[in-house]
Amino acid sequence: MAIYLDVHPENPQPRTIARVVDLLRADGLIAYPTDSCFALGCQLGNRDGLDRIREIRHLDSKHHFTLVCRDFAQLGQFVHINNAVFRSLKAATPGSYTFILPATKEVPRRLLHPRKKTVGVRIPDHPVAQALLAALGEPLVSSTLLLPGETEPMTQGWEIKERLDHTIDAVIDSGECGTLPTTVVDFSADEPEIVRYGAGDPTRFE
Repeated sequence: MAIYLDVHPENPQPRTIARVVDLLRADGLIAYPTDSCFALGCQLGNRDGLDRIREIRHLDSKHHFTLVCRDFAQLGQFVHINNAVFRSLKAATPGSYTFILPATKEVPRRLLHPRKKTVGVRIPDHPVAQALLAALGEPLVSSTLLLPGETEPMTQGWEIKERLDHTIDAVIDSGECGTLPTTVVDFSADEPEIVRYGAGDPTRFE
């Protein structure tokens, strides 16, 4: 059964955050809030967690997983960014955007798009997500908590606990989340391409 943890939305309790980090380091899979909607997350080297995300969401091998990073220093370890792209990303982060970029060798092969060798990255603007990332000291491998056949992500922690009780290890609830996933912008070619319109204002990349 999943542990249900109620976390303050603006001042997350350090003891609770430490408990979640312990779970993640023990190869746990969590549902946690972001600035767009709830996400599923696990530690970078957690192969089983990745398989569980694929199973929960019915994802194929072409799905772009997202590395949710604390800041640009961390993000820069995992993707190649030139100066022009850096300026574009800097102006939009932290925020409700996911950027698809060429991956560095730090990214495990199983996280890469099989043909393009790209990966999604983002820096969230949410106190609970940021507290988790700071305590963990590395990115979370994440995917929007959108179940197969449904058009919107779940917004309530208790509902996630009810639906996924036996498939995840913890639900971190800091209040209702939104229903719009991130806006996804692909920077792997010469010009940025908006792959998905979502919570982040797309006009800056059009």
